[in-house]
Amino acid sequence: MAHRTSAAIALLAATLGAAHATPDASTRAGWTRAQLAQLRAMAITELDPLPPDPTNRVADDPRAAELGRRLFFDTRLSANGRVACSTCHQPERAFQDGIALAVGVGTTARRTMPLAGMARAPFLFWDGRKDSLWAQALGPLESPVEHGGTRPQYARVIADHYRDDYEALFGPLPDLTLWDAITYVFVNIGKVIAAYERQIEFGASRFDRYVAALTTGAPGEGVLTDAEAAGLRLFIGRANCSQCHDGPLLTNHEFHNTGVRPRPELPLDHGRLTGASAAVSDEFNCRSRWSDARDRCAELDFLVTGAHTLDRAYKVPSLRNVAERAPYMHAGQLATLSDVLDHYNRAPAAVAGHSELRPLRLRPVELRQLEAFLRTLSGPVLVGGRTPPGPTQ
Repeated sequence: MAHRTSAAIALLAATLGAAHATPDASTRAGWTRAQLAQLRAMAITELDPLPPDPTNRVADDPRAAELGRRLFFDTRLSANGRVACSTCHQPERAFQDGIALAVGVGTTARRTMPLAGMARAPFLFWDGRKDSLWAQALGPLESPVEHGGTRPQYARVIADHYRDDYEALFGPLPDLTLWDAITYVFVNIGKVIAAYERQIEFGASRFDRYVAALTTGAPGEGVLTDAEAAGLRLFIGRANCSQCHDGPLLTNHEFHNTGVRPRPELPLDHGRLTGASAAVSDEFNCRSRWSDARDRCAELDFLVTGAHTLDRAYKVPSLRNVAERAPYMHAGQLATLSDVLDHYNRAPAAVAGHSELRPLRLRPVELRQLEAFLRTLSGPVLVGGRTPPGPTQ
């Protein structure tokens, strides 16, 4: 199955590339030349090669990815011995958990974000408080409601269970009675987990097959229904979804206040307003002594902090596989896709900060068409181009 999926993506890439030689593309299936170009830019086959991560020298080392995979599923990396990264990022659920608030050793205040494609994001988490995949991996390990453990505990797990694999990558284990040495091992745990997570990507969806059909001269009939195609026209047209959900990952990786109400039982969450400041002061950011690229930190160097527009702004998630990961928004406030579309259609005022939404005033039939299109974005989530193996494979 994994090989067939990879072959299908290769075929999609070849057919999309042929679009540039198709003379009558401007009228195919009623799409203009400009619209076809926009659809082609949204296809998964247009995704650029994964960029290097200069902050992590083992980011693309297969040995690091394999060690990271084993650690990703290891419940010994928790206070109670029952929580692993995979507890919330479940491969069978496209590396998320399907519940409103993530549950580790306690209950968190946010929804689990999916991991596919996150290696391409400049900032991680709903509030963007981390600026690398490895720094992101470290946060939950010390969170009192996620893994809840300590750096010495995790360093001991490496010494007792992973010494040979660790030393093959980083040299002899240092003296684990010294705090800097413990932190060094802790950082390297994040870096190998990141090497594994870098491999998690989206596969092709029905939408991608539709684009491939259009760009090779086929009308695309039978790939999308009339309702789904109408929803796609709304997506790039009057509904204005593609303003933020653009490109092959259907996200601009930015942060926006869309007026989503907070959960009443939780303290008010200020989103990017606090997340941006946290990224600047983070012990493990790109400029830290633990980074392998302290002088190549453009995203961090130009980061805006403290602006009123950041209040209750949250990360724009990818819409790929969106139909598979209800409930929605940063704390699971909206139960269904139709609830999400109703929210965007009404554009309620923000509780704090300023919502960027304007009412769409779409008719009920148009909302149903838009939802139908969003369901065509579901496809496999792959690790290294293959169906992800389980913890012991």
